[in-house]
Amino acid sequence: MKITTLCLILASASQIYSQPNPYHPLDQWAKLPEGRKWGSASAIDIDRKTGHIWVVDRCGAATCGGSKLDPIFEFDTSGKMLKNFGSGMFVTPHGMYIDKDGNLWIVDQAIKDGKGFQVFKLNQDGKVLLTLGKAGVAGTTNDTFNSPSDVAVAPNGDIFVADGHGGDTNARIVKFSSEGKFIKTWGKKGTAPGDFDTPHTLAFDAKGRLFVGDRNNNRIQIFDQDGNFIEEWKQYGAPSGIFIDAKDNIYVADSQSNAKNNPGFKRGIRVGKVKDGKNGKVTAFIPDTLLTPESDDKYPDNPAFMMSTTSGAEGVVADSKGNIYGGEVGAKKVVRYSSAK
Repeated sequence: MKITTLCLILASASQIYSQPNPYHPLDQWAKLPEGRKWGSASAIDIDRKTGHIWVVDRCGAATCGGSKLDPIFEFDTSGKMLKNFGSGMFVTPHGMYIDKDGNLWIVDQAIKDGKGFQVFKLNQDGKVLLTLGKAGVAGTTNDTFNSPSDVAVAPNGDIFVADGHGGDTNARIVKFSSEGKFIKTWGKKGTAPGDFDTPHTLAFDAKGRLFVGDRNNNRIQIFDQDGNFIEEWKQYGAPSGIFIDAKDNIYVADSQSNAKNNPGFKRGIRVGKVKDGKNGKVTAFIPDTLLTPESDDKYPDNPAFMMSTTSGAEGVVADSKGNIYGGEVGAKKVVRYSSAK
C-alpha cells in the first residue's frame, strides 16, 4: 500500500514538473539606491489600485536587527523606486499584505532586543495604524504570537495571521476583527486536516476562501473564514508563498521541495487556476534558477550546500499583465518573470 501511494505521488509530481515554463527572468528589474543591495526579501505584494510593487527586504542582509537601513520599498511598473522607509521597525520582516485601501500589513517573524513577533498595519507613508502582538514576547495567548509568518485581510476587514514557523513555535491561524479584537484561533502542530507544520503563507480566492500554505506538510489547506476545513492540495509542492489574482489565477512559490522532504517535486514557482476543477491544475512551472540536476542530488545530504541554495522565490506576486515577481531569501534578490517574448 505504501509503495503504491508513493508511486502515485511520484507520478503526479512528475506530471507537475513537466509543465511548460513560458517565463523569462529579469534579475535587475528593480532599481535600488546607489550602493544598496537586496537582502532576503520574502515580503512582497502589489497595490491593486496602482499596480505598484512593494517589497520589504531584510536590510541588505538576512536580518534587520541592528541595521539603520530602510527595508520598505515601493516600485512602479518600470522598476523605478518611489519610496523607501521603515528603519528600526523590524527584526526579520517576513510576510506582507496590501489591503483594498492600500494599507501595508507587515509581519515581524523574529525577536531581538525587545522587538519582533508583531504584525504592523502602516499607511503608505509609514505611519503605524495598528499593531498586533506584544513586542519581543513569544506566547500562545490571544494577544501574543510565536514566530508569525504571514498576514491577510478579508474583504470585510477581518485579519488573519499565520502564527508559527516550525520547530517549537506555534502552528495556528489567529483571526481578529478589523480593529484588532481577537475573534478566534484554530490549528495545532500535526498532519491531520486543520493541523499545521509551518503555516507559512496566506491568500484569499474570489469566493473568500482562505488558502494556507502548510509548508512542512507539503500542502495547501483551504478553509472558510470560520476555520472550517474544505480541502487540501498537494500538487503545488511545499508552499512558501501564495498569491491569487482577481481572475483566480494562483501562483505558488515552493522554496523547499527536494528529493528528501518532498519526493518528486522541485523548487520553483507553480502557476494554475483556482477554478480549474476541484483541485486547481498546475499549468506552468518556473524552476528555481539556482537548481540544477547536480545540485538537487547533493541537496538532501549536504546541509552547507542546502543553506547556500536554500530557495528561489519565497514571496510571490503577479501584476495585471501576468508578470510574476519572486522575492528570494537565499539568493537575496527580487526577480521579475515575464511571459512576453
